[in-house]
Amino acid sequence: MIADEKLDRLIARHRELEVAMAAPEGLSRDEFVRLSKEYSELAPVVEGINAYRKTRREIADLETILADPESDEEMRALAGEEIEALKARLPDVEHRLQVALLPRDEADDKNAILEVRAGTGGDEAALFAADLFRMYQRYADLNGWRFEIINASESDLGGFKEAVASITGAGAYARLKFESGVHRVQRVPETESSGRIHTSAATVAVLPEAEEVDVAIDDKDLRIDVFRASGPGGQSVNTTDSAVRITHLPTGIVVQQQDEKSQHKNKAKAMKVLRARLYERERAEREAARAASRRHQVGSGDRSERVRTYNFPQGRVTDHRINLTLYKLEKVLEGEALGEIVEALIADDRANRLAEFESGG
Repeated sequence: MIADEKLDRLIARHRELEVAMAAPEGLSRDEFVRLSKEYSELAPVVEGINAYRKTRREIADLETILADPESDEEMRALAGEEIEALKARLPDVEHRLQVALLPRDEADDKNAILEVRAGTGGDEAALFAADLFRMYQRYADLNGWRFEIINASESDLGGFKEAVASITGAGAYARLKFESGVHRVQRVPETESSGRIHTSAATVAVLPEAEEVDVAIDDKDLRIDVFRASGPGGQSVNTTDSAVRITHLPTGIVVQQQDEKSQHKNKAKAMKVLRARLYERERAEREAARAASRRHQVGSGDRSERVRTYNFPQGRVTDHRINLTLYKLEKVLEGEALGEIVEALIADDRANRLAEFESGG
């Protein structure tokens, strides 16, 4: 049972916001945007509260009819049928309200920064990193998101030692955030003449793209080095010092960007990635403090955590956090079936947060 006092407070807050936004003259633009966001987030909650209370009210009214000895038999029979249907529906109505009441991740509305790096396995790891990067690019296309490559460092065989992209679109971070971690591949490399299966890995990090207002960066905390860009194998691809390396001195985070011919553009892209990494670092620290007593997390976002295995000989993909196996490896790598894994991870996270919510955790 959800406490009525809490529901009353949420409805009262929704009305306050409605009144404030009806007379916006006294509000600054930033205040109006903030209140509008809060109002839109509360709307589905209030809708859920109204549906929940309406169902309970109808059940109470029908119980009154059933308890009234003056009610005629036909009316009591109809009330009995209707009350059974409403009681059967009530758990679903209550569940929907509980889902609406779950605390939202403040970053869910943000765009995403995707980072894929080759791990153990040499050239094969770099080729697998490129496969993963293309998988996310196709998944982004299927969702109507804009996928912009920020930086890519190719290996000699055409794989990626490291690749970074910005993914822009509704739900980008919310749907991709559980992809962070170690992705492992088991397959026979093209360079392997004996047909032995090799295991290699790539790490994926999905960060919420941060705005300047989300994280303050002091210029004196930055060391910016410029140098000449180079391509695979070390050959020069630029005759000017356009590549940029930014070091954030307090944290030691280093971001390097060389894809653009303009030093200014490279610096802007590097700052975008740096902001995302600093924002995610702050969020991770806050989350660690909050989650000290948490019983379950679908994924900590730790890049050292093995999250998924792609087994080519068996044509299967297994997500180890939720014990989900799909025999659709090609469709997953094409981005088509990745959504099935994403949906399962989101559902598992929601189910565990609901369990905590119901137990008061």
